[in-house]
Amino acid sequence: MTRGRLPAWLLVAVASQSPSVGYADGPRRVRTTASAAVYLRPLSMELGSNEVEVLAALVRCKREPLPDRCDETTFAGETPTHQERVDGFWIARTEVSVADYERCVAAGRCQSPAFEGGGLRFQQPRFPVTLVSFDDARRYCAFRGGRLPTEAEFERAARGQRRRTYPWGSGWHGKLANHGRSGVDDTDDSDGFAELAPVGSFPDGATPEGVLDLAGNVEEWTADPYAATYGTPPGSERVVRGGSYQSAAPFLRGAARTGKPPETREPTLGFRCVWPVKPVRD
Repeated sequence: MTRGRLPAWLLVAVASQSPSVGYADGPRRVRTTASAAVYLRPLSMELGSNEVEVLAALVRCKREPLPDRCDETTFAGETPTHQERVDGFWIARTEVSVADYERCVAAGRCQSPAFEGGGLRFQQPRFPVTLVSFDDARRYCAFRGGRLPTEAEFERAARGQRRRTYPWGSGWHGKLANHGRSGVDDTDDSDGFAELAPVGSFPDGATPEGVLDLAGNVEEWTADPYAATYGTPPGSERVVRGGSYQSAAPFLRGAARTGKPPETREPTLGFRCVWPVKPVRD
């Protein structure tokens, strides 16, 4: 079962802003009236979770099939809240797809994902590209003339000025994202997909600005080193945001965060790019 699938021509351009997005090898026009990138205006906002929000996340986590997997420390990394100004930027509407990433491989600018190691079922053109490291993701975004989002930019995109709990709003809805559960089997096909879904498969889970897939499907690399809590010294890991098809609802919140070693390559981990100016695409 699948739901909300978009036509192939819309997967690279899914809303009405611009007829082009960008590759580093020079602009060429796309035959569409939509844009694959969304502009998010500058915003000063409170990032992270306060005590009430952490408690609410813990309560929801305790409703999962294996409630003992979460305790008072599970969401401590989201604290303390802090004010930050996020400059305006353009963000990719969806996660980078396998088809788009393979263009970078063909150009000799990116390393092939590790599909041959048992992940061939994830090598589908419309799936988000996975089994890529932090450096793989960073190289691809540079090829596109962009970069990985900062942690603050990702949260700004997912939560907005009103600090939404989820990209679509304040309440959890299991049909608006490709999610999992905290159980013996982490997958959950009640959303229509047991594993990966094609990018853009949940249009009703978009942010008010039209950014898709910020919760679920694949976790996403960000540019920042990971610190266990805000304000403490970071280590060698990189911040990962958004949750995956194996993640339960509390880990798909806009404030949820974790860290992973930069060499990590997993079928649950992908990325998207951001740009300081409107991108163009061939």
